[in-house]
Amino acid sequence: MRKTLGALLGLAFCLTALIVTAQEGQPGIDELKQSALKVYLDCDSCDLAYIKTEITFVNYVRDRLEAQVHILITTQATGGGGREYTLTFMGQNNCRDLTDVQKYFSIKTDTEDDVRRGLVKALKLGLMSFVGRTPISCRIAIDYTRPENAGPGRDRWNSWVFSLTGSGYFSGEESYMSRMANASFTANRVTPKSKVRLGFSVDTEKQKYDIDGAIITGTRSSWDGSGLFVKSLGEHWSAGVFFEAESSLYSNIDLGVTAAPALEYNVFPYSQSTRRQLRLLYTLALNPVKYREMTGTGKTRETLFKESLEATLDLREKWGTISVSAEGSHHFHDISKYRVDTFGIVNLRLYKGFSVFVLGGYSWIHDQLSLLGREPTFDELLLRLRELPMNSNYFVSFGFQFTFGSIFTNVINPRFGSSGGSGMSISIN
Repeated sequence: MRKTLGALLGLAFCLTALIVTAQEGQPGIDELKQSALKVYLDCDSCDLAYIKTEITFVNYVRDRLEAQVHILITTQATGGGGREYTLTFMGQNNCRDLTDVQKYFSIKTDTEDDVRRGLVKALKLGLMSFVGRTPISCRIAIDYTRPENAGPGRDRWNSWVFSLTGSGYFSGEESYMSRMANASFTANRVTPKSKVRLGFSVDTEKQKYDIDGAIITGTRSSWDGSGLFVKSLGEHWSAGVFFEAESSLYSNIDLGVTAAPALEYNVFPYSQSTRRQLRLLYTLALNPVKYREMTGTGKTRETLFKESLEATLDLREKWGTISVSAEGSHHFHDISKYRVDTFGIVNLRLYKGFSVFVLGGYSWIHDQLSLLGREPTFDELLLRLRELPMNSNYFVSFGFQFTFGSIFTNVINPRFGSSGGSGMSISIN
């Protein structure tokens, strides 16, 4: 009933605007635009300048409390290497009775232009029920493209997606030189009922210092292969197994193998994962390892048993974002060999244009079993080729933002660079 009444009001506004236009003999677009829908676009990775250029029948506001619709755009990775964009339209003020959800899926081979065009199309679809309540609805035209007769073809890859990447980095100056190279291969198969992820990567780095004619060089290399299989057990439970093989000069590991069954419970349904998650993940791992050099405990090889429990909370709402996690693990042969890692991001919109953020992490580290049984050399210390003993590490960052002035943000002016941080860009993943 409310939607019907809103549509009738929009039609009445439209007819009134047309009558005024006919009387004055000139378009009433300025009057219509002043009463256009107020939109707050909540998206960290969108090309806002492009969206404002393509969707000109709304007013963009910088204060979410002034908006008639708050559009929250959240993303998550898909099995094909692309992304799922969930657009949640939440009505506010005189549109608080309206809500809508649109989805857009990109694929890995999509360009940045393909993605922003797809998002604009999804935004237009979701805005229609809101725009229908405003006088500017009389200017909206709706079109339909007839679908092709051919149906979707058979997937000869059976949902498998493969990726091969490689990169190099070279830098230097008169007394210093650094060269890095890495390559990786992944094979993923993701369906609603299961997930398979396989990967292999190799990294190498060489550095050289010239200190008063004394040449110091060092090379650090590592490789890692991993596999994951996860099976869905409903909207809240999943079970899986993780495999890994690794070798690292930095960690003093010649060959380490890990096999770990795991069980996860999500308090919220997995279908709500783009907006909210509260996951508990338990892992039990078997880890035979061979060291490159004798460790501080006199071992050259050993078999370790370890368990870990991780809790993760992710919330994305109109008032901000919260993401916190904590993971604890220990070895069964010696309970004192444990590790606890914590991490958190909180970004809150407290009042109109005022927002604060804080992010940080702290780790208690008491499980460095692979440390060298000797003192690292000067060259190894200088070039950070070896892991050093530590009991903890931490980082923290915080800040605030306060914006005031005009509530409207419709105008785009790209001269001397875009103030919105958008425009043409090149992204390499």
